[in-house]
Parts: sequence; C-alpha cells; structure tokens
Amino acid sequence: MAKPNDSDKSVTLTSSNGDHSFQAKPFLSSSSLLKLLVCLFLILVTLAAFWQARHNEFISLDDNLYVTENPQVQAGLTVKGLVWALTTTQGGNWHPITWLSHMLDCNLYGLNPGGHHMTNVFFHVANTLLLFLLFQKMTGALWRSAFVAALFALHPLHVESVAWVAERKDVLSTFFWFLTMGMFVRYVEQPRLDRYLFALLCFVLGLMSKPMLITLPFVLLLLDYWPLGRLSFGPLGARPLLREPSTGHHQGSSPLRLILEKAPFFALSAASSVVTVFAQRRAGAVGSLEAFPMETRLANSIVSYARYIGKMVWPHDLAVLYPYPEMIPLWQVVMAGLLLIAGSIILIRWAYSRPYLVIGWFWYLGTLVPVIGLVQVGIQAMADRYTYVPFIGLFIMIAMGLPGILKQWRHRQIALAVSAGLVLSVLCLLTRQQVSLWQNSVTLFNHTLKVTGDNPIIHNNLGVTLMKQGKEKEAWAHYTRALEIKSKYADAQYNLGFLLARQGKDQEAMAQFAKTLRIKPSHAEAHHDLGVLLTRQGKIEEAIQHYMEAVRAKADYGEAYRDLGIVLVSQGREKEAVPYFREALEINPKDYIAHNNLGAALSREGRIGEAMAHYTQALQINPISADAHYNLGSLLALQGKDGEAMVHLNEALRINPRDAQGHYQMAAILDRQGKTREAIVHLSEAVEILPNYGEGHLALGMLYLRMGKKDLALEKYKILKAINMNLADRLYQNISKDSR
Repeated sequence: MAKPNDSDKSVTLTSSNGDHSFQAKPFLSSSSLLKLLVCLFLILVTLAAFWQARHNEFISLDDNLYVTENPQVQAGLTVKGLVWALTTTQGGNWHPITWLSHMLDCNLYGLNPGGHHMTNVFFHVANTLLLFLLFQKMTGALWRSAFVAALFALHPLHVESVAWVAERKDVLSTFFWFLTMGMFVRYVEQPRLDRYLFALLCFVLGLMSKPMLITLPFVLLLLDYWPLGRLSFGPLGARPLLREPSTGHHQGSSPLRLILEKAPFFALSAASSVVTVFAQRRAGAVGSLEAFPMETRLANSIVSYARYIGKMVWPHDLAVLYPYPEMIPLWQVVMAGLLLIAGSIILIRWAYSRPYLVIGWFWYLGTLVPVIGLVQVGIQAMADRYTYVPFIGLFIMIAMGLPGILKQWRHRQIALAVSAGLVLSVLCLLTRQQVSLWQNSVTLFNHTLKVTGDNPIIHNNLGVTLMKQGKEKEAWAHYTRALEIKSKYADAQYNLGFLLARQGKDQEAMAQFAKTLRIKPSHAEAHHDLGVLLTRQGKIEEAIQHYMEAVRAKADYGEAYRDLGIVLVSQGREKEAVPYFREALEINPKDYIAHNNLGAALSREGRIGEAMAHYTQALQINPISADAHYNLGSLLALQGKDGEAMVHLNEALRINPRDAQGHYQMAAILDRQGKTREAIVHLSEAVEILPNYGEGHLALGMLYLRMGKKDLALEKYKILKAINMNLADRLYQNISKDSR
C-alpha cells in the first residue's frame, strides 16, 4: 500500500475477495506537476513583462541593416537568400542562422514589426524555460533554479536583447547555448557518441547565430566542477548542492581529461573567433582599435565589470548606447580592480564549501570577455545586451547563496518567498517600463539623451528619424549638435549634406559631402550622393569616379551600382553599364529601377528579348512604374504589336500624364492606324509639356501638311528653326514638295 507522502509511486488496489489486483499510476508525479506549474508561471510572468513589445516599431538603429532596408532579408527564405546568408559578413559578423531567422520572419509577417518583436519574445520565453529545466536537472534545487530563471526572464537589462529586433542574434544564440548545455548534460549522464555529436551540432548552430558562444566550452568546464561534480582536485572536489554528482563514466576525471573531452568545442570557438575578426575587419568594424588606446580600453573594461554589477543591483538610467568616456578617473579603475581581485580570491577560498559562488562568479567574468571592450568594436563603453548570458552567473550566486546565509533562521522559508516575490514584482514592473521606451525611435533616443547627456551617435540617429518624418528643422538641430560634440563625425556631416540636397541646395550639399570625405575618404554614401549631384550638373566623368569609389568602399551598395550604370547608359556606354546593373540586381533582385534601366541598355544593344524580360520583371515588382510601361510599350510597337503597345503606353500616360515621349509614341501608333486627329492631340500635348521637343514639332508639322494645313505646318517650321535647324530643314523640304 502506498505511503501517504510517496505520491511518485504506484498505488496497488486489491478486490474484496483478494484474488485480483492492478496498479494505477498517477498522471503526473507531484514533482513533475510542480515543475509544470513553475514553467507555466515563468511563461506568464515573462509574457506579462514583454507582451507590449508587439506594438513596438522598428527603430532607426541597426533594424534597417537587419530588416527594413535589407532586400536580401525582405525577399524571405530562398535558395539565393541561403547562399547570401552563408557568405555575407554584412554587419561585421558571420551569423547565417540569424539572417535566416529574419528571412523567415519576413515570410511570416512581412514588414509588420509586431511579428518580428514577438519572435524575440518567444525565444526569450524558451530560453527562460530551458534555463530553469537545465539547472533543476543538474542541481535538483527546484525553487532556486526557478529563481535563477525568473531573474533571467525579468531583469530590465535584458530588455535590449528582447525588445530590439536587430538583437535577434542574442536570444537565438542563447537558445542554442542552452540546447548545447542540455545535450552535454545528457551526454554526462550516459556518454554516447550521438549525444556528444548533437551537443556539438547545437554549439555550431549557436556560433552561426552569434560568436558570443565562444566562451561556452569554458562554461562547460565550470559545470564539470559544479554542479556536475566531475572535476576532482583531490580534497578540493566540489560538493554537489542537493544531489549526488553525475554518474557518468568521467566522474572524478582529471582536468586534462575533461579539457580534452571539450577539444572540439574549443577548436570551433577558435575558428569562430578567426572568422569574426575577418568579418569585422572586412566591414570596417574594428576601426575603434586606433580610436581608443589599449590602456584606455583596459581601464574601461575593468570599470565596466563593476558597472554591470551595479546596474544588476540597481537597474536605472538604462540606455541603448553608452558613449565612451573621454577620461576614466583612476580611482574608479583602482576600486573596480580591487573588487574583482578581492572577490575572486575570497570566492576561490570558498570553492569547496560553496562551489556555486565561485562558479557563478567565473561564469560572469568569463562570458563577458568577448564583449568587455579589450577588442573594441564600435564606440560604446558598454551595452545592456552584453549581460544576457553573463548575468546568469550572478543570478546563480544570488539564488543558490542567499538560502545558505539564512539557513539558521527559523522563518527562512517565509522570508525567502516574500523577498523573492517582491523582487520579481519590482523587476517585472521595471521591465515593462523599459519595454515601453522601445516603442519607437524617437521615444528611445530621447530617453537615451536624457540619461547619457551629450551622445553624438544618438543625436545623429534621432536626426535621421526626424528627417524621415519630415521634421527637417529638428533633424538639422540634432545633426549640428552631434558635430558640436564630435567635430569629426562623418555620418552626421553626411546627413547634413543629405538634408541640404533634399531641400534643393546642391552647392551647399556638395560642400558637406566634401567635408565628409575629408573625415572619412571611404564614406560610400557621400561618394554616391556627390555623384548624383555632379551628374545633375553635367560633370559626368567626375560623377563616374565617385560612383566607382562608392562601390569600392561598400561592395553591397546596390543603389550605387545601379546609378553608375544609368550614367554610363546616358553616355552611350551600354556595354560597360550592363555588368553594373546586373551587380545591382544581384544585391537587390527587387530593384525595379535597375531592371528597367538594364532593359534599356540591352534594348540599345539590340537584345530585345532580354530587354522585354527585364521590363516585365520591373512591372511585376512595381506595376505603377511609368518608365517601365513606356519602355515595354515602345518595344512592342517596334515589333508591330500595336495593341499590346497601346495598353502599356496608355498605362504609362495614366500614371504620368506629363510624359512627352509617351504621348509621342501613342501618336505614332495612332497615325499608323489612320487615327490622325487623335495623333495630333497627343503630339500637341507632347510639345506643350516640352516646348523644345523638336521631334514632336516635326511630327506635328508633317501631320498638318498631310491634312492640307500648310499654314500650321509653316508655324511648326518657324518654331523648329529656333530649336533644331536640321529638323526644320526636313520639314521645309516636305513643305516645298507639297507646294510643287
């Protein structure tokens, strides 16, 4: 018969005559039911904290790079997209799995930001559950593991990783981090090659999501010491928390054996590091090494370790970008260094009696190494998103350590439960408030300026956002403020030029672009826009040189390839233009302007079939492209397909009634059909739109002559004499013949 408290066992029932019995097992054991309830609680509180993210917009900081201005991503999951994701280093990283996840989101949600945000939230929920289940499995400490997971789920510093679409790489790579840990624990329980290989596969997928996972092999070694209890230093072997060490074959293994066991993981980390450095150098993301000397970076790294701990305890004044300080006081470096050294020494002394403290501490220190700033990428001093995985170490110290401190107190359980409830409630409220700051770029950037003071990057990005909203005066103020703070800020200088060009102030804009290039000679956008303005001024060769510099500086700059091709076509250099158009379409297959202009170049080369195919593709992408309708209609007319031609020409004129050439082409077809009066109407419209349109005046004069209206033809002759004498002579010869 079952014991009253032994709910995990079967219950044996016997019939009244004692002849028959059967066993009934409960649907869920009490421990399984408790775990399920904890999981439900974690799901609910995490969604409660982050649910409002579904209403947030994309922001004007990296979301454009990853989604809103990335044609490869917007095309969704395709074979071509897969190849691009596996080969690109756009953004200064090689993370194809992250790119593929964004592509899938575009398949599912298009450019609806709510869907993209909720994917991040769902990954965060999954990460929270995996963290809880992993530590509960390893330690047997259900409530402490639940508290670690709840702190991870609700801490406001993790909002940046979840509420920022561009930080998909954080939540996605952490998902594979926990899967790797889970498969490794299963391998420890029962060492089998398939489990080891699956852990290795999850690790590879994680590295392909974000190279932050390069520290995971180090964390696996920490777990060997505690809570798995596999690492033995004689009498210094770590004691498990609430359960016996793993019964795997390597229990009590030597450090060397466990390191060798993880050699493939370390090798993959090394390979990922090399690829990451290559990707960042290729993207120009490592330029900060010259901007910040090694001693400055070292000082900032030491202080940042302490500042992160401070923000964990008191999460206030959080910002999307913390500017690099001009000077770090020596006393801060000394105090932070003493904290790190003293803390490490004390915790190492407790390595046997309280192993979770030393493991949590070195988890925190070790996993921050790739992003602490010794190798500086960008100009931020620190970033909230960098704490997504490292804070788990500190949460372990809190959740596993506090109950031990209070173990002699009679009301310990009540005090811990009440305190945990209060802490989690406060964190949930703070996180909801922080998520609300991410609702749009203006809200986020204004808050960042409020808490960080003079921040040139945020001033610049706020200016970009305001300019897109048509608030040019406010945008100008933020650009100029950014330059007041940082005089050699190429992007802000460029944006001033872009704003001036948008206002039609070409000369002033060109001066700003020239300043931009003095600061940063490889600024692709400045080269491109300078090329646009020079083209407008007829300085074609200079424009071509700037377009060339733009594509040299930015290999995936599709717009620059396209505009270079357009200029070459305008100079009759179609053969040179075609490769540039093809390159533009390789980068952005949905660039209907490139399709249309490639069609024009191919048409001039006599490649009519290919030209028509590109015009058709342009119209599939943008059915209201008047130029593509006109070009396709003109080609169809040349082939004698007047009916189809008129459909496209009529559509071109419906979209753009002021298209003089469209009216001319329609007149030519109508004339062939004997509809002279209708042809005259279109030609009259053409020359009204373009008074100096010589071909239009000539055609109109010829039609008048054919109708016997010699006086009207002579009027056209007089007009042509002032426009083009060759055309005037042609019309006069026909008038003379008619007179004879």
